Amino acid sequence: MLTAATSPDVPVPSEDDVLAQARAGVPEAFAALVREHQAMVFGLAYHFLQSWSQAEELAQDVFLVLHQNLARIESARHLVLWLRRVTSNRCIDWVRSPRNRREVSMEVVHEPAAAARLQDPMLDALLRRLVAELPPHPRIVVTLRFQEDLDLAEIATIVDMPLNTVKSHLRRSLEVLRRKLADRGHVHGS
Repeated sequence: MLTAATSPDVPVPSEDDVLAQARAGVPEAFAALVREHQAMVFGLAYHFLQSWSQAEELAQDVFLVLHQNLARIESARHLVLWLRRVTSNRCIDWVRSPRNRREVSMEVVHEPAAAARLQDPMLDALLRRLVAELPPHPRIVVTLRFQEDLDLAEIATIVDMPLNTVKSHLRRSLEVLRRKLADRGHVHGS
């Protein structure tokens, strides 16, 4: 059973210990793993899907799949990689599914030109919409890079694509985003 430290003499179990307990069928240990990683899974899904309810549904699905695959998780570090990979793949699958596809009219996407400022909520909203318009693979690369702050090698591992492909997706996506922002008057010369 998962135990919490109640005195200085009782050690706090490591994440690898909690993982071992979860694999052994201890419900409290699995709940502890979910609590530890739910913000990461939900955050990645939310920033990709731009929908609170869809991100919640996807995160629940990811943790259900984790429960079914606990025996395959080798360590706490492997768990983080596995969760990011499964969440990324589920996000891409989600937007590819016809039942989950959102239609956005061009009137909603267009923003009037305005001078860019630091910490501009309107610019942030515009950037989120523009990132959401990217194709699934480039979008997950941008999300992992700038939302999860992962380096390109980590992203390549998570999305299971060559490093140069990740670099190409990121470079092209940034070019598209810069061009769209410039078209709306938000970027002045590069």
